[in-house]
Amino acid sequence: MQIPSRFEVKTLMEEHYDPCISLFMPVEQVGPETQQNPVRLRNQLREIEKQLEQHAQFASMKSELLKPLLKLPDNHELWLEPCQGLAIFRSLDQFHCYHLPERVKEQQVISSHFYLKPLLSFLANDGRFYVLALSQNEIRLLEGTRYTVQDVLLPEQVPESLAATLQYEQPEKELQYHSTGSGALVGKSGRHTLVFHGKGESDEAKEQLTRYFQQINHGLRELLHDETVPMVLAGVEYLTALYRKANTYPHLLENSLAGNPDELSPQELHQKTLPLVEPVLEQGQRQALAQYQENVGTEMASNNITLVVPAAHEGRIASLFIARDHEQWGRFNPLTEAMEVHETAMPGDDDLLERAATQCVLHGGAVYILNQPDAIGGQLAAAVFRY
Repeated sequence: MQIPSRFEVKTLMEEHYDPCISLFMPVEQVGPETQQNPVRLRNQLREIEKQLEQHAQFASMKSELLKPLLKLPDNHELWLEPCQGLAIFRSLDQFHCYHLPERVKEQQVISSHFYLKPLLSFLANDGRFYVLALSQNEIRLLEGTRYTVQDVLLPEQVPESLAATLQYEQPEKELQYHSTGSGALVGKSGRHTLVFHGKGESDEAKEQLTRYFQQINHGLRELLHDETVPMVLAGVEYLTALYRKANTYPHLLENSLAGNPDELSPQELHQKTLPLVEPVLEQGQRQALAQYQENVGTEMASNNITLVVPAAHEGRIASLFIARDHEQWGRFNPLTEAMEVHETAMPGDDDLLERAATQCVLHGGAVYILNQPDAIGGQLAAAVFRY
């Protein structure tokens, strides 16, 4: 499933070229309704064509803009990918199609920038975390979200493997272990894996392991020094316990994934570690809402859209809350700070919630999508300000 990364979403946020076409649609995966997916996409494309025809300045671009889009309904591979929704973006110099793991409501927007609010949950509630997979043969660092996982390129200071670091001349005397010829325990280097019993090992062997883990921790320090996301260890209990003593990353979770991670793919590691970090991922939103409640009625928080939108453009928002599947139409000029709020969409309007959210993300703020806006006084947006 091709899910937009944080970098890709931020890149789309910065794209301003008139016109930018944004299209979202839910996708049915089972039953006879699946046959209606291409039909519904064609209907949306017809609506986009009508909207383009209503703008004289877009007439000369219409054919070029629509050419790749009109091929999508008949693209068999597009409908083979398991997903809950589609997000499609098209301008004269960009064309992106993403399969989404969550349903989105049917929308098509033509504007001077891409409409990205349906993707904000991947930035807001994606729940970033790290998995540090420790074994004798390999060290892996993975970055995950609720939906994705990918390997992180390790700094050169991080040792390649335990086997490369621990060069035992007389392993029988230094560490109690046994060598196995079973395929399941042969490392990627071709060496037979050393299996630590955990009892009776010499102090010297333990010191070697400790120094090894200190090297890993030191190598990761520069990479993670600005991070605040949780990290979970994956490895046999003996090794993870020793690593904890060397660790200085303050957001390492107490719970670990026990067992040899060498045989697990990134996707399997993601599936097994996500339940361990889920309670921590939810904690960020709870804390942000608590901070909002503490500051309601002061200059440090507001649920007034006429205050929230300008603050987002100025980079003053630390935490922004917006209601899911709602729009607030209007216009805002960041140069003059002139603002209009409309009950229904008028020609030239933006969704002010979407503009506030994208500006908040671009300025390093946190955005949270609320299913129920009761916590922010039933309003469509609220913010905690930095200053």
